[in-house]
Amino acid sequence: EIRALTPETWDLFADLNERMGGLFGGCWCVAFHAERDDHVPGPEGNRAFKKVMVDEGIAHAALVMDGDLAVAWAEYGTPAELPDIHHRKQYDAEKDADPDWRITCIRVDRGRRREGLAEVALRGALELIAAAGGGTVEGYPHDLTDVTKKTSSSWLYNGTRRLYERLGFTYVRPKGLKNCVMTTTVAPLT
Repeated sequence: EIRALTPETWDLFADLNERMGGLFGGCWCVAFHAERDDHVPGPEGNRAFKKVMVDEGIAHAALVMDGDLAVAWAEYGTPAELPDIHHRKQYDAEKDADPDWRITCIRVDRGRRREGLAEVALRGALELIAAAGGGTVEGYPHDLTDVTKKTSSSWLYNGTRRLYERLGFTYVRPKGLKNCVMTTTVAPLT
């Protein structure tokens, strides 16, 4: 089941993050959001900042549920909500236009990796985007097509190019050394 991240589902999201150690040293998936004066750096500050943005309706994610437990999620939002993407200077210099939506982070509970849950989370985000009116969606997955060295799944914070291709995204261009820009158009739900 897919559930949207809302104030009502915050505890499910928080539980998943706490089981995963707050992610990357306590990020709480705030790295791509615009910095604000009410953000206190550090794990507890990141948690509080994310909660405020969820309460304000400017932090979105598709939560993958297994019963009453969230086991994965995909963060999405508008460029205004998620402006701080990696390699931003290069991205801005090479873009034609901003998308309607961005997918910036996909995470799966450590104990549930290699079960296809990243794909479930990405599909869930696209479904929620369709319900919100659809539009052009960009993702910035890791491009491992020419990589010979194995990459730990714990560092694949936004899935892989192959994952996005399976869901109909089109490769646009490289972004940084190991990421790329991919796009798709999502029709609104009628």
